[in-house]
Amino acid sequence: MTGQRRVIARVLSDAADHPDVEELYRRASSLDRRISIATVYRTVRLLEEQGILERRDFGGGRARYEPSEHGPHYHLIDVDSGRVIEFADAEHARALEAIALRLGFDLVSHRLELFGRKREAKLPSPHSQAERKGPSRAPGGR
Repeated sequence: MTGQRRVIARVLSDAADHPDVEELYRRASSLDRRISIATVYRTVRLLEEQGILERRDFGGGRARYEPSEHGPHYHLIDVDSGRVIEFADAEHARALEAIALRLGFDLVSHRLELFGRKREAKLPSPHSQAERKGPSRAPGGR
C-alpha cells in the first residue's frame, strides 16, 4: 500500500460520517497535496473489492462509504439535509430473523435504510393544554 493510499485509508477510518469520494478527496488532499481524485477513486474501488469498505447509496446521486467492520447497525437518512444517523435495534433484528424462519430461511444478512424528514418541534397551544386536562368543574359540582 502506497503512502497516499494509507492517507486515504486513515481518512476513511477516522470518518464519523459516510463521506462520498469528493469529500474523501478534500480530506485526504488537505493532508497530502499530491493525492489526486483519480487516486481516491482507485483506492476506494480497491478497498471495496477487498471487502474493507462498503458502498452505500443513500440517494442524492453519490455513493457514500463506510468501513465494513462497523458492526450491525442501520441508517436513517434525513432527506432534506442528507445527514445519516446510525442506530442499532435488537428488536428489529429479532423480527427479521423470525420472518426469515417463518418463510423457511436462515437469515445470513440484512440491511435497513430509513429515509425521513425531521419533525418540527411544535409548542402546545393553550387550547390543547386545556383539552388534555379535561373539562373544568365548577366548585361543588360532581
